[in-house]
Amino acid sequence: PAGREPMLNLPPMTAALIITNLAVEVVRMLLSEQQDLELVFRFGFVPALYGHAGGPDAESLLAPLTYQFLHGGWLHVGLNMVSLAAFGSGVERLFGPYRYLAYYLFCGLVAAGVHYLVFPAGQMPVIGASGAISGIFGGVLIVLWRRGSGSLWVMGGLWIAMTVIFGMAPVTGMDEAPIAWQAHIGG
Repeated sequence: PAGREPMLNLPPMTAALIITNLAVEVVRMLLSEQQDLELVFRFGFVPALYGHAGGPDAESLLAPLTYQFLHGGWLHVGLNMVSLAAFGSGVERLFGPYRYLAYYLFCGLVAAGVHYLVFPAGQMPVIGASGAISGIFGGVLIVLWRRGSGSLWVMGGLWIAMTVIFGMAPVTGMDEAPIAWQAHIGG
């Protein structure tokens, strides 16, 4: 019927980010296991590549952005994209699509930077949009704070507690790599 809102009413940049992340996961499914592993090590964020003499190569310079579009399987990308739809839509509507995209990518960069500060010699690639999405959730908290919501500290504290607890617990259905919960909090 006319006048009804669609079930999913995602703003354009949030929809584009979700489609891009899902498309990358589909492409990864088409790769051999060896090709996929090479992709993850080439475009995932590997902290140790930034501290050696001579500095990082060109691909490593892109990794603080590209890691945000790689995930540890369908469960990982699915959880991240549901979270992005839930939190990102309101932030995009408030910021506008381009400021929102810049904020999203910046949060992902900060998440990578925090992970680097905690694990500067880390050789396992960090992948996923969780740090950027955590930053988007932080944007939601800022909006609530500006509107005078008294639940800001409770929500922020719960988010950090859940991030640490789930980050330390093994997650079935995803790769066996540990969750980079420090990057989530950094985002």
